[in-house]
Amino acid sequence: FQFAYQFRPDHFPDLVEGQPRRPGLDNYLQLRIVAPIPLEGLTILPRLTLRHYEDVSNGKSGLGNTELFALIIPKWSDWGTGRAGIGPLVTLPGNQDVAKDEWGYGLSAAVVNSSGRFFYGLLFTQSWRAVDPNKLQPDVTTDANPLGIAPFLNYRFGDSGYYVGNGDMVALYDWNTSAFYLPIGLRFGKVWVLEKGSINAYAEYQTSAIYKDWSGPAVKNSFRLNFTYTMPVGSGK
Repeated sequence: FQFAYQFRPDHFPDLVEGQPRRPGLDNYLQLRIVAPIPLEGLTILPRLTLRHYEDVSNGKSGLGNTELFALIIPKWSDWGTGRAGIGPLVTLPGNQDVAKDEWGYGLSAAVVNSSGRFFYGLLFTQSWRAVDPNKLQPDVTTDANPLGIAPFLNYRFGDSGYYVGNGDMVALYDWNTSAFYLPIGLRFGKVWVLEKGSINAYAEYQTSAIYKDWSGPAVKNSFRLNFTYTMPVGSGK
């Protein structure tokens, strides 16, 4: 169970095709639930993400597009120090004041591995808008949402529980414009191992590294606080 608060006080105000870049949303609260389902020949790893956004400048707030995917991890793709999986993804409509009021369907894929004190991997998400193609804007050539590419790298400091990483860094590639957006961040956290489960708390800073050709918002400064509680499978029986 993950609880996070992301505060984004400012965005880059540069020009995009001669027009001021539109600002992004100011902050959001996030709840993420991951619940592995172990089966005989594979494991299904569903992940549900809900976010409540605020647009302080316009006085608007509401639930964003809820995302649910389920990675399917066969036993042959689990090699002990890591694993890989692929599965379906769906995004639900959100409040039109802060999100898209539409459904999306697609795929997610991930690969993770650990080596010594390093833990690293990649997560990909791709969805398509469930809208009538005839209702798309004339300059929109595809109903594909941007490809999400989330690389992560964490380094653990011995057995202290402290670690550093690159944070919740989701790069985006727009199929319609071929534009690319890359955030970059730094995370510092600590994990406490309990008798039944563990707690992970961290703070994170993020900014935008590549955004000049990106037409959407580009965050200048972003701060995140996170609290995650993990319990062993079957501990609730």
